[in-house]
Amino acid sequence: MSHKSAKDFFRPLAVGAPAPLREIPARPSRAIHFFDPSNEKMAAKIPDMVGTVDVLLGNLEDAVKADNKVAAREGLVRIAQATDFGPTQLWTRINSLDSPWVLDDLTTLVPAIGEKLDVIMVPKVQEPADIHYVDRILAQLEAKAGITKPILIHAILETARGVANVEEICGASPRMQGLSLGPADLAADRKMKTTRVGGGHPGYLVREDAPRGEDGLPDLDAKRAIFQQDLWHYTIAKMVDACATHGIYPYYGPFGDIKDTVACEDQFRNAFLLGCVGTWSLHPVQIKIANRVFSPSVEDIAHARRVVAAMGDGTGAVMIDGKMEDDASLKQCLVLVELAEKLAEIDPDLKATYDAIETPEA
Repeated sequence: MSHKSAKDFFRPLAVGAPAPLREIPARPSRAIHFFDPSNEKMAAKIPDMVGTVDVLLGNLEDAVKADNKVAAREGLVRIAQATDFGPTQLWTRINSLDSPWVLDDLTTLVPAIGEKLDVIMVPKVQEPADIHYVDRILAQLEAKAGITKPILIHAILETARGVANVEEICGASPRMQGLSLGPADLAADRKMKTTRVGGGHPGYLVREDAPRGEDGLPDLDAKRAIFQQDLWHYTIAKMVDACATHGIYPYYGPFGDIKDTVACEDQFRNAFLLGCVGTWSLHPVQIKIANRVFSPSVEDIAHARRVVAAMGDGTGAVMIDGKMEDDASLKQCLVLVELAEKLAEIDPDLKATYDAIETPEA
């Protein structure tokens, strides 16, 4: 528990570092697309992906072999320096805090490309002290390099201890941008009996009650329907609550079965309905799924615009389609309309869809 004054929370942790943000902007981040900067074939495609995906993330951690760590780090610097990312955000996932590479990741990336880096994703976060460590180093490096806007921190929940400490992690720094679920590492750490990367499991189910025979007794040999359950429901819901409490953003993480696009879409939609704002993409096909799932529907935007038009100065209440709308629902609708406008800037197809909605007269 911090004994720091609330006023001190928004003072920079190093002299000359930029002032911390008091509110984390709601920038489109439906898909966080991972790429390996040490893979030259993959790196060559990055400039053409700008504008097609909300977030491009240069991955330095798990998917990069030990003898490629330096190449990945240097590759990310080259790509970032040579690329105008326009409306697309640039993130990176650094190596874990117990690795020998993480300090070099930070001391190399911040001076070289700190002005272009929006978010640093920190893997295997266990407790607030992990965030405090990165927070202080970033402030020192920003001050030294003359960075004018603070680089934000995103934590991955992939250990039981991280989930247990999720509230404190979310509130550990004004740099906190959000959290992602890391289902594979979390499953291993919890000793869950699944080897899948996200998604359900056929063994985790509920079974329909046995039908009763003519004698009124249950026929236990009869065929009974089964319904596969969501292994990740509890963790995602807990993560969403913690993020909402602290004004930051929750994300689903990786879905490993690239070919099963139906199950991928189902998992993404479950997370979206629970409150997540985006997900990871491990293959370009998942970008399209994420963009579809995590964009507000035409119906939602049409309704939001009607409420905004009907509410005028934002006071009082109106009835629309038999439902009461007041200042609280107006705030929700304004957030949705603003998100739609931001998504339309980055997604031409979505812009055409939203533009086709008839806007009501005020």
